[in-house]
Amino acid sequence: MFHMSKDIVGEMLDRIDADLVKFLRLQFTDIQGQPKNVAMPVEQAEKALTEGIWFDGSSIEGFARIEESDMLLKPDPATYTILPWRPVDTRVARFICDVYTYGNKPFEGDPRYVLKRTLAEAKKMGFTFSTGPELEFFLFKMCNGRPSIEFQDYGGYFDLAPTDLAEDVRRDIVIALTQMGFEIEASHHEVAESQHEIDFKYSDALDTADKVITFKFATKSLALQKNLHATFMAKPIAGINGSGMHTHGSLAKNGKNAFYDPDGPRQLSKIAYYYIGGLLKHAKAITGIANPTINSYKRLVPGFEAPVYISWSAANRSALVRVPAARGNSTRAEFRSPDPMCNPYLTFAAMLAAGLDGIKNKIEPPESTDTNIYHLSEAERKKMGIETLPGSLIEANTELNKNPVISKAMGAHVMEGLNSVARLESDAYRLAVHPWELDRYLATY
Repeated sequence: MFHMSKDIVGEMLDRIDADLVKFLRLQFTDIQGQPKNVAMPVEQAEKALTEGIWFDGSSIEGFARIEESDMLLKPDPATYTILPWRPVDTRVARFICDVYTYGNKPFEGDPRYVLKRTLAEAKKMGFTFSTGPELEFFLFKMCNGRPSIEFQDYGGYFDLAPTDLAEDVRRDIVIALTQMGFEIEASHHEVAESQHEIDFKYSDALDTADKVITFKFATKSLALQKNLHATFMAKPIAGINGSGMHTHGSLAKNGKNAFYDPDGPRQLSKIAYYYIGGLLKHAKAITGIANPTINSYKRLVPGFEAPVYISWSAANRSALVRVPAARGNSTRAEFRSPDPMCNPYLTFAAMLAAGLDGIKNKIEPPESTDTNIYHLSEAERKKMGIETLPGSLIEANTELNKNPVISKAMGAHVMEGLNSVARLESDAYRLAVHPWELDRYLATY
Protein backbone atom coordinates (compact mmCIF):
# COMPACT_ATOMS: atom_id res chain seq x y z
CA MET A 1 0.00 0.00 0.00
CA PHE A 2 1.04 3.62 -0.26
CA HIS A 3 2.46 5.18 2.85
CA MET A 4 1.53 8.62 3.99
CA SER A 5 3.54 9.17 7.18
CA LYS A 6 1.62 8.89 10.46
CA ASP A 7 2.46 12.54 11.23
CA ILE A 8 0.95 13.79 7.96
CA VAL A 9 -2.17 11.66 8.45
CA GLY A 10 -2.50 12.94 12.03
CA GLU A 11 -2.05 16.56 10.94
CA MET A 12 -4.59 16.15 8.12
CA LEU A 13 -7.17 14.55 10.45
CA ASP A 14 -6.72 17.37 12.99
CA ARG A 15 -7.17 19.93 10.24
CA ILE A 16 -10.30 18.23 8.87
CA ASP A 17 -11.62 18.15 12.43
CA ALA A 18 -10.82 21.80 13.11
CA ASP A 19 -12.50 22.79 9.82
CA LEU A 20 -15.71 21.03 10.97
CA VAL A 21 -15.83 19.07 7.72
CA LYS A 22 -18.79 16.68 7.34
CA PHE A 23 -18.13 15.21 3.87
CA LEU A 24 -15.08 14.51 1.74
CA ARG A 25 -14.86 14.43 -2.01
CA LEU A 26 -12.02 12.44 -3.53
CA GLN A 27 -11.50 13.94 -6.98
CA PHE A 28 -9.67 12.69 -10.05
CA THR A 29 -10.06 13.39 -13.77
CA ASP A 30 -10.83 11.22 -16.76
CA ILE A 31 -8.95 11.34 -20.05
CA GLN A 32 -11.18 14.16 -21.29
CA GLY A 33 -10.34 16.25 -18.23
CA GLN A 34 -13.79 15.93 -16.65
CA PRO A 35 -13.57 15.94 -12.86
CA LYS A 36 -14.99 12.81 -11.22
CA ASN A 37 -15.44 12.30 -7.54
CA VAL A 38 -16.19 9.75 -4.89
CA ALA A 39 -18.06 11.35 -1.97
CA MET A 40 -17.90 9.97 1.55
CA PRO A 41 -18.71 10.95 5.12
CA VAL A 42 -15.82 12.41 7.10
CA GLU A 43 -15.70 9.25 9.26
CA GLN A 44 -13.92 7.58 6.31
CA ALA A 45 -11.12 10.19 6.28
CA GLU A 46 -8.57 8.09 8.15
CA LYS A 47 -9.14 5.08 5.90
CA ALA A 48 -8.87 7.28 2.77
CA LEU A 49 -5.58 8.81 3.96
CA THR A 50 -3.97 5.58 5.15
CA GLU A 51 -5.19 2.92 2.72
CA GLY A 52 -6.89 4.81 -0.10
CA ILE A 53 -10.41 4.11 -1.38
CA TRP A 54 -11.25 1.51 -4.06
CA PHE A 55 -13.70 2.33 -6.84
CA ASP A 56 -14.86 0.80 -10.12
CA GLY A 57 -12.77 2.29 -12.93
CA SER A 58 -14.73 0.62 -15.73
CA SER A 59 -17.56 3.08 -15.15
CA ILE A 60 -15.32 6.00 -16.18
CA GLU A 61 -15.12 6.85 -19.90
CA GLY A 62 -11.82 5.67 -21.45
CA PHE A 63 -10.43 4.75 -18.04
CA ALA A 64 -10.28 1.00 -17.68
CA ARG A 65 -11.70 -2.09 -19.25
CA ILE A 66 -13.98 -4.29 -17.16
CA GLU A 67 -11.29 -6.87 -16.36
CA GLU A 68 -8.97 -4.28 -14.81
CA SER A 69 -11.63 -2.17 -13.26
CA ASP A 70 -10.60 -1.98 -9.59
CA MET A 71 -8.86 1.32 -8.97
CA LEU A 72 -7.50 2.85 -5.80
CA LEU A 73 -7.76 6.58 -5.05
CA LYS A 74 -4.92 8.02 -2.99
CA PRO A 75 -5.53 11.57 -1.74
CA ASP A 76 -2.72 14.11 -2.22
CA PRO A 77 -2.64 16.05 1.09
CA ALA A 78 -1.29 19.17 -0.69
CA THR A 79 -4.62 19.50 -2.54
CA TYR A 80 -6.88 19.61 0.52
CA THR A 81 -9.34 22.49 0.41
CA ILE A 82 -12.82 23.37 1.61
CA LEU A 83 -15.44 24.05 -1.07
CA PRO A 84 -16.45 27.55 0.08
CA TRP A 85 -19.77 27.63 -1.80
CA ARG A 86 -21.14 24.65 0.10
CA PRO A 87 -23.27 25.34 3.23
CA VAL A 88 -21.31 25.52 6.50
CA ASP A 89 -23.48 22.97 8.34
CA THR A 90 -22.72 20.29 5.74
CA ARG A 91 -19.20 21.47 5.03
CA VAL A 92 -17.46 19.68 2.17
CA ALA A 93 -13.70 19.39 1.66
CA ARG A 94 -11.95 17.77 -1.24
CA PHE A 95 -8.66 16.09 -2.08
CA ILE A 96 -7.32 15.54 -5.58
CA CYS A 97 -6.18 11.94 -5.86
CA ASP A 98 -3.70 9.84 -7.74
CA VAL A 99 -5.15 6.66 -9.21
CA TYR A 100 -3.44 3.33 -8.56
CA THR A 101 -4.20 -0.25 -9.56
CA TYR A 102 -3.33 -3.65 -8.06
CA GLY A 103 0.19 -4.13 -6.80
CA ASN A 104 0.33 -0.49 -5.76
CA LYS A 105 1.18 0.60 -9.30
CA PRO A 106 0.25 4.05 -10.64
CA PHE A 107 -2.54 3.66 -13.19
CA GLU A 108 -1.20 4.43 -16.69
CA GLY A 109 -4.50 6.00 -17.74
CA ASP A 110 -4.48 8.62 -14.97
CA PRO A 111 -3.77 12.01 -16.62
CA ARG A 112 -2.18 13.29 -13.41
CA TYR A 113 0.30 10.40 -13.59
CA VAL A 114 1.11 11.23 -17.25
CA LEU A 115 2.10 14.75 -16.18
CA LYS A 116 4.05 13.49 -13.14
CA ARG A 117 5.96 11.08 -15.37
CA THR A 118 6.93 13.88 -17.79
CA LEU A 119 7.92 16.17 -14.88
CA ALA A 120 10.17 13.36 -13.57
CA GLU A 121 11.80 13.24 -17.02
CA ALA A 122 12.46 17.01 -16.77
CA LYS A 123 13.87 16.57 -13.27
CA LYS A 124 16.41 14.04 -14.57
CA MET A 125 17.64 16.80 -16.88
CA GLY A 126 17.77 19.19 -13.91
CA PHE A 127 14.63 21.18 -14.75
CA THR A 128 11.39 22.12 -13.06
CA PHE A 129 8.49 23.26 -15.26
CA SER A 130 6.09 26.06 -14.34
CA THR A 131 2.95 27.11 -16.17
CA GLY A 132 0.55 30.03 -15.90
CA PRO A 133 -2.69 29.59 -17.85
CA GLU A 134 -5.25 32.26 -18.78
CA LEU A 135 -8.71 30.72 -18.97
CA GLU A 136 -11.48 32.39 -20.92
CA PHE A 137 -15.11 31.44 -20.49
CA PHE A 138 -18.59 32.68 -21.34
CA LEU A 139 -21.41 33.31 -18.90
CA PHE A 140 -24.78 32.55 -20.44
CA LYS A 141 -28.27 32.59 -18.98
CA MET A 142 -29.89 29.37 -17.87
CA CYS A 143 -33.32 29.04 -19.52
CA ASN A 144 -35.80 26.54 -18.05
CA GLY A 145 -33.01 24.75 -16.24
CA ARG A 146 -30.92 24.31 -19.41
CA PRO A 147 -27.85 26.21 -20.57
CA SER A 148 -28.65 28.68 -23.38
CA ILE A 149 -26.43 30.91 -25.49
CA GLU A 150 -28.26 34.01 -24.38
CA PHE A 151 -25.79 36.65 -23.23
CA GLN A 152 -25.71 37.64 -19.61
CA ASP A 153 -24.21 41.03 -20.41
CA TYR A 154 -23.11 43.31 -23.21
CA GLY A 155 -19.80 44.52 -21.83
CA GLY A 156 -16.65 44.97 -23.92
CA TYR A 157 -12.92 44.36 -23.37
CA PHE A 158 -11.88 45.47 -19.85
CA ASP A 159 -15.25 47.16 -19.34
CA LEU A 160 -16.39 48.27 -15.94
CA ALA A 161 -19.93 48.45 -14.58
CA PRO A 162 -22.71 49.27 -15.30
CA THR A 163 -22.57 47.19 -18.52
CA ASP A 164 -20.85 44.33 -16.77
CA LEU A 165 -23.71 42.59 -14.98
CA ALA A 166 -21.58 39.49 -14.53
CA GLU A 167 -19.13 41.47 -12.36
CA ASP A 168 -20.81 40.00 -9.25
CA VAL A 169 -20.37 36.44 -10.41
CA ARG A 170 -16.77 37.08 -11.35
CA ARG A 171 -16.19 38.63 -7.91
CA ASP A 172 -17.78 35.58 -6.20
CA ILE A 173 -15.51 33.31 -8.21
CA VAL A 174 -12.37 35.28 -7.33
CA ILE A 175 -13.31 35.38 -3.62
CA ALA A 176 -14.05 31.64 -3.53
CA LEU A 177 -10.84 30.74 -5.35
CA THR A 178 -8.81 32.99 -3.07
CA GLN A 179 -10.31 31.17 -0.07
CA MET A 180 -9.22 27.93 -1.75
CA GLY A 181 -5.62 29.12 -1.86
CA PHE A 182 -5.42 30.54 -5.39
CA GLU A 183 -3.46 33.68 -6.12
CA ILE A 184 -5.51 35.41 -8.80
CA GLU A 185 -3.44 37.58 -11.12
CA ALA A 186 -6.22 39.29 -13.08
CA SER A 187 -9.91 39.07 -13.74
CA HIS A 188 -11.50 41.03 -16.53
CA HIS A 189 -14.02 41.19 -19.31
CA GLU A 190 -12.81 39.86 -22.66
CA VAL A 191 -13.35 41.06 -26.23
CA ALA A 192 -16.56 39.13 -26.88
CA GLU A 193 -19.82 39.91 -25.10
CA SER A 194 -20.34 37.85 -21.92
CA GLN A 195 -16.77 36.56 -22.17
CA HIS A 196 -14.51 36.63 -19.13
CA GLU A 197 -10.96 35.74 -18.27
CA ILE A 198 -9.34 34.88 -14.97
CA ASP A 199 -5.57 34.33 -14.85
CA PHE A 200 -3.80 32.70 -11.99
CA LYS A 201 -0.31 32.85 -10.67
CA TYR A 202 2.52 30.90 -12.12
CA SER A 203 3.26 27.69 -10.27
CA ASP A 204 4.73 24.26 -10.92
CA ALA A 205 2.83 22.48 -13.67
CA LEU A 206 1.22 19.80 -11.48
CA ASP A 207 -0.16 22.36 -9.03
CA THR A 208 -1.38 24.50 -11.95
CA ALA A 209 -3.13 21.59 -13.68
CA ASP A 210 -4.89 20.72 -10.39
CA LYS A 211 -5.94 24.37 -10.15
CA VAL A 212 -7.31 24.46 -13.72
CA ILE A 213 -9.62 21.54 -12.91
CA THR A 214 -10.67 23.18 -9.62
CA PHE A 215 -11.16 26.53 -11.35
CA LYS A 216 -13.50 25.14 -14.00
CA PHE A 217 -15.50 23.19 -11.47
CA ALA A 218 -15.74 26.16 -9.03
CA THR A 219 -16.72 28.60 -11.80
CA LYS A 220 -19.54 26.36 -13.01
CA SER A 221 -20.81 25.79 -9.45
CA LEU A 222 -20.79 29.50 -8.55
CA ALA A 223 -22.37 30.62 -11.84
CA LEU A 224 -25.17 28.13 -11.34
CA GLN A 225 -26.04 29.72 -8.00
CA LYS A 226 -26.83 32.91 -9.96
CA ASN A 227 -28.80 30.95 -12.57
CA LEU A 228 -25.98 31.33 -15.08
CA HIS A 229 -24.08 28.73 -17.05
CA ALA A 230 -20.30 29.11 -17.28
CA THR A 231 -19.00 27.38 -20.39
CA PHE A 232 -15.42 26.66 -21.34
CA MET A 233 -16.47 25.57 -24.84
CA ALA A 234 -13.91 26.82 -27.37
CA LYS A 235 -16.35 28.48 -29.79
CA PRO A 236 -19.92 28.69 -28.48
CA ILE A 237 -20.99 31.40 -30.96
CA ALA A 238 -19.93 31.77 -34.59
CA GLY A 239 -18.50 35.07 -35.74
CA ILE A 240 -17.15 36.28 -32.39
CA ASN A 241 -13.97 35.39 -30.50
CA GLY A 242 -13.75 31.91 -29.03
CA SER A 243 -12.27 31.04 -25.63
CA GLY A 244 -8.61 30.12 -25.31
CA MET A 245 -6.34 28.84 -22.60
CA HIS A 246 -3.08 30.61 -23.44
CA THR A 247 -0.42 28.90 -21.36
CA HIS A 248 2.80 30.60 -20.27
CA GLY A 249 5.56 28.10 -19.62
CA SER A 250 9.13 28.26 -18.34
CA LEU A 251 11.85 25.96 -17.10
CA ALA A 252 14.01 26.59 -14.05
CA LYS A 253 17.33 25.04 -13.03
CA ASN A 254 18.49 25.19 -9.39
CA GLY A 255 15.67 27.64 -8.67
CA LYS A 256 16.81 30.05 -11.41
CA ASN A 257 14.87 30.82 -14.61
CA ALA A 258 16.60 28.79 -17.37
CA PHE A 259 15.12 30.89 -20.20
CA TYR A 260 16.85 34.12 -19.18
CA ASP A 261 20.32 35.01 -20.39
CA PRO A 262 21.21 38.72 -20.14
CA ASP A 263 23.82 38.22 -22.89
CA GLY A 264 21.77 36.07 -25.27
CA PRO A 265 19.92 37.38 -28.35
CA ARG A 266 16.73 39.10 -27.03
CA GLN A 267 18.12 38.17 -23.56
CA LEU A 268 16.94 34.60 -24.13
CA SER A 269 19.08 31.56 -23.34
CA LYS A 270 19.88 28.67 -25.67
CA ILE A 271 17.50 26.59 -23.53
CA ALA A 272 14.66 29.03 -24.26
CA TYR A 273 15.31 28.87 -28.01
CA TYR A 274 15.47 25.06 -27.99
CA TYR A 275 12.26 24.86 -25.92
CA ILE A 276 10.50 27.09 -28.47
CA GLY A 277 12.01 25.01 -31.29
CA GLY A 278 10.61 21.82 -29.73
CA LEU A 279 7.20 23.37 -29.14
CA LEU A 280 6.94 24.48 -32.77
CA LYS A 281 8.29 21.21 -34.14
CA HIS A 282 5.66 19.20 -32.25
CA ALA A 283 2.85 21.78 -32.42
CA LYS A 284 0.70 19.78 -34.85
CA ALA A 285 0.73 16.71 -32.60
CA ILE A 286 0.10 18.77 -29.43
CA THR A 287 -3.01 20.19 -31.12
CA GLY A 288 -4.70 16.78 -30.82
CA ILE A 289 -4.37 17.11 -27.03
CA ALA A 290 -4.65 20.87 -26.46
CA ASN A 291 -7.68 21.17 -28.78
CA PRO A 292 -9.54 17.93 -28.13
CA THR A 293 -13.03 18.43 -29.61
CA ILE A 294 -14.78 19.01 -32.93
CA ASN A 295 -15.68 22.49 -31.66
CA SER A 296 -12.02 23.37 -30.90
CA TYR A 297 -11.39 23.71 -34.63
CA LYS A 298 -14.10 26.36 -35.04
CA ARG A 299 -11.88 28.57 -32.86
CA LEU A 300 -8.58 27.81 -34.64
CA VAL A 301 -9.38 29.88 -37.74
CA PRO A 302 -7.68 33.05 -38.99
CA GLY A 303 -9.00 36.41 -37.84
CA PHE A 304 -10.27 35.82 -34.30
CA GLU A 305 -7.12 36.18 -32.14
CA ALA A 306 -6.58 32.41 -32.08
CA PRO A 307 -3.26 31.32 -33.60
CA VAL A 308 -3.28 29.04 -36.65
CA TYR A 309 0.22 29.59 -38.06
CA ILE A 310 3.18 27.69 -36.61
CA SER A 311 5.51 30.56 -35.78
CA TRP A 312 6.95 32.46 -32.84
CA SER A 313 7.53 36.10 -32.05
CA ALA A 314 8.51 38.48 -29.30
CA ALA A 315 6.03 41.09 -30.46
CA ASN A 316 3.30 39.56 -32.46
CA ARG A 317 0.04 38.25 -31.06
CA SER A 318 -0.86 36.33 -34.22
CA ALA A 319 2.07 33.95 -33.56
CA LEU A 320 1.56 30.55 -31.97
CA VAL A 321 4.36 31.07 -29.45
CA ARG A 322 4.88 34.55 -28.06
CA VAL A 323 7.69 35.65 -25.77
CA PRO A 324 6.27 38.39 -23.50
CA ALA A 325 8.50 41.38 -22.77
CA ALA A 326 9.30 40.56 -19.12
CA ARG A 327 12.80 39.24 -18.47
CA GLY A 328 14.77 38.01 -15.46
CA ASN A 329 12.82 35.50 -13.45
CA SER A 330 9.68 36.19 -15.51
CA THR A 331 11.18 35.11 -18.85
CA ARG A 332 8.68 32.74 -20.42
CA ALA A 333 7.09 31.51 -23.62
CA GLU A 334 3.34 31.75 -24.11
CA PHE A 335 1.74 28.93 -26.10
CA ARG A 336 -1.49 30.35 -27.50
CA SER A 337 -3.28 27.47 -29.20
CA PRO A 338 -4.76 25.43 -26.29
CA ASP A 339 -8.41 25.94 -25.45
CA PRO A 340 -10.05 25.44 -22.06
CA MET A 341 -11.81 22.24 -23.17
CA CYS A 342 -8.43 20.49 -22.97
CA ASN A 343 -7.21 18.22 -20.20
CA PRO A 344 -4.59 20.43 -18.48
CA TYR A 345 -2.51 17.47 -17.22
CA LEU A 346 -2.13 16.05 -20.72
CA THR A 347 -1.65 19.46 -22.36
CA PHE A 348 1.13 20.52 -19.96
CA ALA A 349 2.76 17.08 -20.34
CA ALA A 350 2.70 17.42 -24.14
CA MET A 351 4.15 20.96 -24.03
CA LEU A 352 6.91 19.86 -21.66
CA ALA A 353 7.73 16.71 -23.68
CA ALA A 354 8.04 18.88 -26.82
CA GLY A 355 10.25 21.45 -25.05
CA LEU A 356 12.53 18.78 -23.55
CA ASP A 357 12.89 17.15 -26.97
CA GLY A 358 13.92 20.56 -28.31
CA ILE A 359 16.58 20.84 -25.60
CA LYS A 360 17.87 17.25 -25.98
CA ASN A 361 18.16 17.58 -29.75
CA LYS A 362 19.12 21.27 -29.86
CA ILE A 363 16.19 22.11 -32.14
CA GLU A 364 16.66 25.71 -33.33
CA PRO A 365 13.38 27.55 -33.90
CA PRO A 366 12.88 29.19 -37.32
CA GLU A 367 13.33 32.97 -37.66
CA SER A 368 10.82 34.84 -35.52
CA THR A 369 7.89 36.35 -37.43
CA ASP A 370 7.34 39.91 -36.32
CA THR A 371 4.78 41.01 -38.91
CA ASN A 372 1.10 40.17 -38.57
CA ILE A 373 0.92 36.76 -40.22
CA TYR A 374 -2.78 37.20 -41.03
CA HIS A 375 -1.78 39.99 -43.43
CA LEU A 376 0.62 37.80 -45.42
CA SER A 377 -0.56 36.04 -48.57
CA GLU A 378 -0.43 32.26 -48.77
CA ALA A 379 2.53 32.52 -51.15
CA GLU A 380 4.44 34.75 -48.69
CA ARG A 381 3.74 32.33 -45.84
CA LYS A 382 4.93 29.42 -47.98
CA LYS A 383 8.10 31.28 -48.86
CA MET A 384 8.77 31.89 -45.15
CA GLY A 385 8.08 28.20 -44.42
CA ILE A 386 5.20 28.99 -42.06
CA GLU A 387 2.96 25.96 -41.69
CA THR A 388 -0.57 25.76 -40.32
CA LEU A 389 -2.02 23.87 -37.36
CA PRO A 390 -4.34 20.96 -38.20
CA GLY A 391 -7.82 22.06 -39.30
CA SER A 392 -9.88 19.28 -37.74
CA LEU A 393 -9.88 16.85 -34.84
CA ILE A 394 -9.17 13.85 -37.12
CA GLU A 395 -6.25 15.66 -38.80
CA ALA A 396 -4.82 16.60 -35.38
CA ASN A 397 -5.29 13.05 -34.09
CA THR A 398 -3.43 11.70 -37.15
CA GLU A 399 -0.54 14.11 -36.42
CA LEU A 400 -0.49 12.94 -32.80
CA ASN A 401 -0.33 9.28 -33.80
CA LYS A 402 2.57 9.79 -36.16
CA ASN A 403 4.56 11.78 -33.58
CA PRO A 404 6.65 9.38 -31.45
CA VAL A 405 7.71 12.02 -28.89
CA ILE A 406 4.23 13.24 -27.92
CA SER A 407 2.48 9.88 -28.17
CA LYS A 408 5.18 8.29 -26.00
CA ALA A 409 4.67 11.02 -23.38
CA MET A 410 0.94 10.16 -23.32
CA GLY A 411 1.56 6.42 -23.04
CA ALA A 412 -0.34 3.60 -24.76
CA HIS A 413 -3.39 3.66 -22.49
CA VAL A 414 -4.08 7.36 -22.87
CA MET A 415 -3.38 7.23 -26.62
CA GLU A 416 -5.98 4.48 -26.98
CA GLY A 417 -8.50 6.68 -25.14
CA LEU A 418 -7.69 9.79 -27.20
CA ASN A 419 -7.93 7.84 -30.46
CA SER A 420 -11.26 6.36 -29.55
CA VAL A 421 -12.70 9.78 -28.55
CA ALA A 422 -11.48 11.40 -31.79
CA ARG A 423 -12.96 8.60 -33.90
CA LEU A 424 -16.33 8.47 -32.14
CA GLU A 425 -16.72 12.27 -32.07
CA SER A 426 -15.81 12.68 -35.72
CA ASP A 427 -18.14 9.87 -36.84
CA ALA A 428 -21.05 11.21 -34.79
CA TYR A 429 -20.47 14.70 -36.21
CA ARG A 430 -20.19 13.46 -39.78
CA LEU A 431 -23.45 11.52 -39.52
CA ALA A 432 -25.45 14.39 -37.99
CA VAL A 433 -27.58 16.58 -40.25
CA HIS A 434 -26.82 20.11 -39.20
CA PRO A 435 -29.29 23.07 -39.09
CA TRP A 436 -26.91 24.84 -41.51
CA GLU A 437 -27.54 22.09 -44.10
CA LEU A 438 -31.31 22.37 -43.74
CA ASP A 439 -31.18 26.16 -44.10
CA ARG A 440 -28.94 25.82 -47.11
CA TYR A 441 -30.47 22.96 -49.05
CA LEU A 442 -33.98 21.99 -47.93
CA ALA A 443 -35.94 24.71 -49.74
CA THR A 444 -33.68 24.84 -52.80
CA TYR A 445 -33.41 21.16 -53.71
